[in-house]
Amino acid sequence: MALKRIILEMGAGNDLHGGDYTKAALRAVQDALHHSSLAFIRSLKLDIHAMQVAVTIGVQEPSRVDAERVRTSLPYGQVTVKVVKGGLDVPSEGGHDLAVIASAAIVVSFEM
Repeated sequence: MALKRIILEMGAGNDLHGGDYTKAALRAVQDALHHSSLAFIRSLKLDIHAMQVAVTIGVQEPSRVDAERVRTSLPYGQVTVKVVKGGLDVPSEGGHDLAVIASAAIVVSFEM
């Protein structure tokens, strides 16, 4: 059997004050999850624990994202997280604060 992509969902999240890349990434993942309902999994009697979930997070400073926290925020499936350069940093006018915008892409696949 081959791994088949069933759904691609995208989201955006931010941390408006403090420059917390993990917080922005977690919010981007939650945004993506709130855009989808995987009711077909029950309809097709697929094992939700066999689901492969590949998460890609885009932020300006990938090394500042706690990928394990992002991974454990997803409720089901075998989750992998990759953090890449992307997103956007918006410094405050005085340079004393940083808003971080993260992008998330979540791909759900099953062996079929």
